[in-house]
Amino acid sequence: MPERIVHANGVELCVETFGAPGDPAILLLAGMSGSMLVWEDEFCARLAAADRYVIRFDYRDTGRSVGYPPGSPGYGGLDLAADALALLDELGVFKAHFIGISMGGGLAQLLAADHPERVASLTLIATTTSAEYGDDLPPMTEELLDYFMNAPTPDWSSRASMVDYWVELDRRLAGSHVRDDTALRGRVERMFARTANYESSMTNHNVMDKTTGAKRDVSAITAPTLVLHGAEDPLFPLEHGIYLAGKIPGAELVMLDKVGHELPRTAWDVAVPAILEHVAQTLTRVSTTE
Repeated sequence: MPERIVHANGVELCVETFGAPGDPAILLLAGMSGSMLVWEDEFCARLAAADRYVIRFDYRDTGRSVGYPPGSPGYGGLDLAADALALLDELGVFKAHFIGISMGGGLAQLLAADHPERVASLTLIATTTSAEYGDDLPPMTEELLDYFMNAPTPDWSSRASMVDYWVELDRRLAGSHVRDDTALRGRVERMFARTANYESSMTNHNVMDKTTGAKRDVSAITAPTLVLHGAEDPLFPLEHGIYLAGKIPGAELVMLDKVGHELPRTAWDVAVPAILEHVAQTLTRVSTTE
C-alpha cells in the first residue's frame, strides 16, 4: 500500500506496508535518524513475498512523520517504542515480529521486555544491549571516534551537502563489502526530498532522552531471538553481538562477513533467508503449542 499518515500515540506517523494485512506481521525499526527508507523497497518486498505483512514507518523527526525544532525533540526513546505499538494498534495488528537495526534493536529489546505479549519474535541487527552487566565490551574503533569528533557540520539547507555527509557517514560505518555509492546517493536524495527538517532528523534522536527507564535485563526476554551482526562493525564490534546473543535465552547468532554497522544488499542473501526461517520457526512453535 502507498505511504499514508496515521494518528498514533497522539502524533502523526507516516507508514507504508507490503503484503496482505492478514499475514503474520513484521515491523521494521530503523536506526538513529533513520526514516523508513533505511529499509529498502526490495528488502521489504523479499520479506513480504514469503506471505508476510511487512510494516515500515518514519520515526518522529524523520521522513513525513511529526517534526520538532532542532535540538528540542520533546520525546524520548520510550516514546518511540510506544509509537511502534500504537502504530500496530492503528493497523489492527496485536502481535508482530520485530526487526530492529542499531537503535531500532534497542527499542525492540525494550518492547520485548515490557510487552512480551506483543512480540512474536525478535531480529536484532548491528545492535547491543542497553543493560549493564559489569562486563567489558569493546568501544567503537578509534578511527570512527575520531570521525565523529572532527567531522564538519553539514549545511543543513543544502541537498548536496547533506547527501555528501550521509554517504561519507555510511562509508565510515560500512564493512569491506563492495559498495554501490550511486544507488546510495539516489536513496539519500529520496530521503532528503521527503524530510521536512533534515537538521532535526539528524540531531534530535541523538539528543533525546535515551536513558530514562531504558535499561532492561535482556536475559528475561522470552521472545525467540535472532542476532545478525557484522564481522567488521566499527560502532558495536562483533563482541557486542556475541554478548547479546549469549544473554538472551536461546538466541541464535549469525555473523555477516565483510559487513559493518549496516545491512547492505550484499548481505541480503544471508540475512533475508535467516530472518524468514526464524519467523517461520516461531510460527511453527506457536502452531504446535496451540
